[in-house]
Amino acid sequence: MNFDETDQKLLLFLQEDSKQTTKELSHKLGLSVTAVYERIRKMENTGVISKYVALLDRKKINRNFIVLCHIKLAQHKKEYVLQFEREVMNLQEVTECFHVSGDYDYILKIGVKDMEDYRNFMLSKLTTLQHIASTHSSFMISEVKNTTAIVI
Repeated sequence: MNFDETDQKLLLFLQEDSKQTTKELSHKLGLSVTAVYERIRKMENTGVISKYVALLDRKKINRNFIVLCHIKLAQHKKEYVLQFEREVMNLQEVTECFHVSGDYDYILKIGVKDMEDYRNFMLSKLTTLQHIASTHSSFMISEVKNTTAIVI
């Protein structure tokens, strides 16, 4: 899909705050409310905008201890890969999971309360998954950049 300058601005405004009304957006963009509505609807229908969400403050919900856990599978058999991916989907502490190239097979982003909570997660949940050969964990010291916005 091709995006003109107005579409690009509209997408940035929506990524900053998707609760803005079409009236507010129309004033910012210098368009009619109907024109803004139609542009948004087109981007929703084509899947450019896939959903709207509320972003939570991790500190306020006690999930501010962030771990990047590298996972190596015992083997790269298709059934092992698919089983691991199915099982990791059920781990609420895991907010992101990436199948990657390199020394490890997966990188998980995990949000928990503290180190003790992470230890409990490792012992009671993560290490019970089948076909994991090894793990390597890194802990967030500080957050330098965290955005969901994609600039087109």
